[in-house]
Amino acid sequence: MAEIEGIRTGRHCVFALHAHLVFVTKFRHQVFGDQHLARMEEIMRDVCRDFETELVEFNGENNHVHLLLNFPPKVALSKLVNSLKGVSSRRLRQEFPDLRRHYYRANKLWSGSYFAGSVGGAPPSIIKQYIEQQNRPV
Repeated sequence: MAEIEGIRTGRHCVFALHAHLVFVTKFRHQVFGDQHLARMEEIMRDVCRDFETELVEFNGENNHVHLLLNFPPKVALSKLVNSLKGVSSRRLRQEFPDLRRHYYRANKLWSGSYFAGSVGGAPPSIIKQYIEQQNRPV
Protein backbone atom coordinates (compact mmCIF):
# COMPACT_ATOMS: atom_id res chain seq x y z
CA MET A 1 0.00 0.00 0.00
CA ALA A 2 1.28 3.44 -0.85
CA GLU A 3 0.89 6.41 1.49
CA ILE A 4 0.49 9.96 0.20
CA GLU A 5 0.18 12.80 2.74
CA GLY A 6 -1.61 10.70 5.39
CA ILE A 7 -3.93 9.08 2.86
CA ARG A 8 -3.41 5.39 2.20
CA THR A 9 -4.34 3.57 -0.95
CA GLY A 10 -5.28 -0.01 -1.48
CA ARG A 11 -5.96 -1.91 -4.62
CA HIS A 12 -9.46 -0.50 -5.07
CA CYS A 13 -9.75 2.27 -2.50
CA VAL A 14 -8.23 5.38 -1.01
CA PHE A 15 -8.69 5.87 2.72
CA ALA A 16 -7.70 7.67 5.91
CA LEU A 17 -9.28 5.71 8.77
CA HIS A 18 -8.08 6.34 12.31
CA ALA A 19 -9.36 4.93 15.58
CA HIS A 20 -8.54 5.69 19.19
CA LEU A 21 -8.70 2.55 21.36
CA VAL A 22 -8.53 2.27 25.15
CA PHE A 23 -8.10 -1.07 26.96
CA VAL A 24 -8.54 -1.30 30.74
CA THR A 25 -7.13 -4.04 32.96
CA LYS A 26 -9.47 -6.57 34.56
CA PHE A 27 -10.81 -5.17 37.85
CA ARG A 28 -8.86 -1.96 37.05
CA HIS A 29 -5.83 -3.47 38.83
CA GLN A 30 -2.83 -1.16 38.71
CA VAL A 31 -0.25 -3.61 37.42
CA PHE A 32 1.71 -2.05 34.56
CA GLY A 33 5.18 -0.61 34.84
CA ASP A 34 7.31 0.83 32.08
CA GLN A 35 8.79 -2.59 31.20
CA HIS A 36 5.28 -4.03 30.74
CA LEU A 37 4.19 -1.14 28.53
CA ALA A 38 7.37 -1.27 26.43
CA ARG A 39 6.89 -4.99 25.73
CA MET A 40 3.16 -4.52 25.16
CA GLU A 41 3.86 -1.90 22.51
CA GLU A 42 6.14 -4.34 20.66
CA ILE A 43 3.50 -7.08 20.81
CA MET A 44 0.73 -4.75 19.63
CA ARG A 45 2.86 -3.42 16.76
CA ASP A 46 3.37 -7.02 15.60
CA VAL A 47 -0.37 -7.73 15.72
CA CYS A 48 -1.13 -4.50 13.85
CA ARG A 49 1.41 -5.41 11.17
CA ASP A 50 -0.42 -8.72 10.64
CA PHE A 51 -3.63 -6.73 10.03
CA GLU A 52 -1.89 -4.22 7.71
CA THR A 53 -2.64 -1.60 10.36
CA GLU A 54 -0.32 1.14 11.55
CA LEU A 55 0.03 1.71 15.28
CA VAL A 56 0.56 5.49 15.11
CA GLU A 57 0.86 6.07 18.85
CA PHE A 58 0.88 3.93 21.99
CA ASN A 59 1.05 4.83 25.66
CA GLY A 60 -0.59 3.98 28.91
CA GLU A 61 -0.74 4.20 32.65
CA ASN A 62 -0.65 1.51 35.31
CA ASN A 63 -4.19 0.23 34.59
CA HIS A 64 -4.99 1.12 30.97
CA VAL A 65 -3.48 1.76 27.53
CA HIS A 66 -4.30 4.06 24.62
CA LEU A 67 -3.70 3.24 20.97
CA LEU A 68 -4.06 5.41 17.88
CA LEU A 69 -4.46 3.25 14.78
CA ASN A 70 -4.52 3.88 11.05
CA PHE A 71 -6.34 0.90 9.55
CA PRO A 72 -7.60 -0.22 6.13
CA PRO A 73 -11.34 -0.56 5.43
CA LYS A 74 -11.06 -4.34 5.05
CA VAL A 75 -10.17 -4.68 8.74
CA ALA A 76 -13.05 -5.23 11.15
CA LEU A 77 -12.08 -3.18 14.18
CA SER A 78 -13.70 -5.69 16.56
CA LYS A 79 -11.54 -8.52 15.18
CA LEU A 80 -8.41 -6.38 15.49
CA VAL A 81 -9.31 -5.48 19.09
CA ASN A 82 -9.92 -9.14 19.90
CA SER A 83 -6.53 -10.07 18.52
CA LEU A 84 -4.70 -7.17 20.21
CA LYS A 85 -6.19 -7.98 23.61
CA GLY A 86 -5.88 -11.76 23.30
CA VAL A 87 -2.31 -11.89 22.04
CA SER A 88 -1.04 -9.22 24.44
CA SER A 89 -2.76 -10.84 27.43
CA ARG A 90 -1.36 -14.28 26.66
CA ARG A 91 2.20 -13.14 25.92
CA LEU A 92 2.48 -10.68 28.79
CA ARG A 93 1.24 -13.22 31.34
CA GLN A 94 3.75 -15.75 29.95
CA GLU A 95 6.68 -13.31 30.03
CA PHE A 96 5.90 -11.52 33.31
CA PRO A 97 5.05 -13.83 36.23
CA ASP A 98 4.17 -10.78 38.34
CA LEU A 99 1.12 -10.20 36.12
CA ARG A 100 -0.09 -13.78 36.57
CA ARG A 101 -0.56 -13.44 40.31
CA HIS A 102 -3.10 -10.64 39.82
CA TYR A 103 -5.17 -12.72 37.43
CA TYR A 104 -4.77 -16.31 38.59
CA ARG A 105 -8.56 -16.80 38.83
CA ALA A 106 -9.77 -14.79 35.88
CA ASN A 107 -6.85 -15.85 33.64
CA LYS A 108 -7.41 -12.61 31.71
CA LEU A 109 -5.40 -9.42 31.69
CA TRP A 110 -8.00 -7.14 30.11
CA SER A 111 -11.53 -6.17 30.99
CA GLY A 112 -14.05 -7.57 28.52
CA SER A 113 -14.98 -4.07 27.37
CA TYR A 114 -13.02 -1.42 25.49
CA PHE A 115 -13.37 2.09 24.11
CA ALA A 116 -13.18 2.68 20.36
CA GLY A 117 -13.56 6.16 18.96
CA SER A 118 -13.30 7.27 15.41
CA VAL A 119 -10.83 10.07 15.01
CA GLY A 120 -12.41 12.52 12.67
CA GLY A 121 -13.56 15.52 14.67
CA ALA A 122 -10.13 16.10 16.19
CA PRO A 123 -7.06 15.87 14.00
CA PRO A 124 -5.01 12.72 14.63
CA SER A 125 -2.13 14.96 15.79
CA ILE A 126 -4.24 16.15 18.76
CA ILE A 127 -5.16 12.57 19.71
CA LYS A 128 -1.50 11.58 19.32
CA GLN A 129 -0.47 14.44 21.63
CA TYR A 130 -3.09 13.37 24.20
CA ILE A 131 -1.79 9.79 24.18
CA GLU A 132 1.85 10.98 24.44
CA GLN A 133 0.93 12.95 27.59
CA GLN A 134 -0.34 9.94 29.56
CA ASN A 135 1.38 9.55 32.95
CA ARG A 136 3.42 6.46 32.12
CA PRO A 137 4.71 4.71 35.27
CA VAL A 138 8.45 4.37 35.78
